[in-house]
Amino acid sequence: MKTLLKNGRLVDFKNKIDGLYDVLIEDDRITKVGRDIIDVEVNQIDCTNLIIIPGMIDIHCHLREPGFEYKETIETGARSAVAGGFTTICPMPNTKPTPDNVETLEWIIDEGKRVNLCNILPYASVTKGEKGEELVNFEELKKAGAIAFSDDGMPVVNSKMMRQAMIEADKLGTYVASHCEEKSVSKGAINAGEVAERLGVEGVLPEAEEIMAAREIVISETNNIRGHICHISTKTTKNMIRDAKRRGVKITCETCPHYFSFTVDEVLKSGTNAKMNPPLREEKDRKAIIEGLADGTIDCIITDHAPHSEDEKNQELAKAPNGIIGFETALPAEIMNLIDTREMKYLDLVKLTSYRPAQILHIDDERGSIEPGKIADITIFDENETYIYTKEMIVSKAKNSPFIGKELKGKVKYTIVGGRIVYQG
Repeated sequence: MKTLLKNGRLVDFKNKIDGLYDVLIEDDRITKVGRDIIDVEVNQIDCTNLIIIPGMIDIHCHLREPGFEYKETIETGARSAVAGGFTTICPMPNTKPTPDNVETLEWIIDEGKRVNLCNILPYASVTKGEKGEELVNFEELKKAGAIAFSDDGMPVVNSKMMRQAMIEADKLGTYVASHCEEKSVSKGAINAGEVAERLGVEGVLPEAEEIMAAREIVISETNNIRGHICHISTKTTKNMIRDAKRRGVKITCETCPHYFSFTVDEVLKSGTNAKMNPPLREEKDRKAIIEGLADGTIDCIITDHAPHSEDEKNQELAKAPNGIIGFETALPAEIMNLIDTREMKYLDLVKLTSYRPAQILHIDDERGSIEPGKIADITIFDENETYIYTKEMIVSKAKNSPFIGKELKGKVKYTIVGGRIVYQG
């Protein structure tokens, strides 16, 4: 089967392409990239006024299955992901049971293959049951298909254990993704400060993230091993990582669209749908995150897609669970807050959404760029289409989003995975 993407604006960071090109796909591979490609026996897609980029890769999300299917399933999460333009997603292991064993991990992998919408590359946990008491068998789980390791949602409190985990993962050519939360100063509902005081809720100190991030940098630098810091949200964390990278420390990090789209003030408008962990911060932090994306400090943008039921979110602020959905709003948030504001160009954005994530996961031999021989994982979107984001249009099983009711700009038109059109908008 052949598919020809015709007359689109191709943006590919690896090959430094930003211009009008055609892309020919045969079966699951890209076979030709050029101008004025002609092939009569082909399914042609007119991409005039559309942008073609390497398939977006989300290295940090939550699909909830097994154990919490009332929030989301692997299938509903995958449908939401491809609607948002994601071709590869990496679910975190805070499920029940936890993928701290080969059987559970393989079940998740097999279910992803059964759903057959996008590439699903799951994390295994760092500790058994994410309890922070006993390390998993890293080698066994890596061989079974774990893309990396994390106890996301829970910090690995014991520093000796975290050091050992990072060393073990590094030996296997992968990494531990650290949920940075120093529990002794993390209690609270939203970011500490004026908004928390006004709402009468306890505030989360920014040091909760920063103290733990500093620890991971130290472990990475002292042992000359890979470290990865999840969903950074503060100026201080960004500065520490920037300085560490300048020293040659093997540290990488990620952030989410909500940290460069909103501040803690959004809680006053969206309530519990603006509650997550780490929490939304101050304007100085939002600006610092954008600076970190622009200057290369932050390696990739992830969604931290975290579905919850409406009943769970319809509680008072202090009791409602942390997290928001993010697959379907990531691209519009990036266009509106990074491209339209001229903080970066599309080449820079593609580096964050596709190229660097593929490198971090060590799948860049097949994905993360558009060139002959690579797997045809491709996202095609209209950067100019505007619409009001309503609850009714959400594909995810969950509806917990601060973007509901807001005008968004940017709409995915086609998501192609392995040469197959898995979403058409």
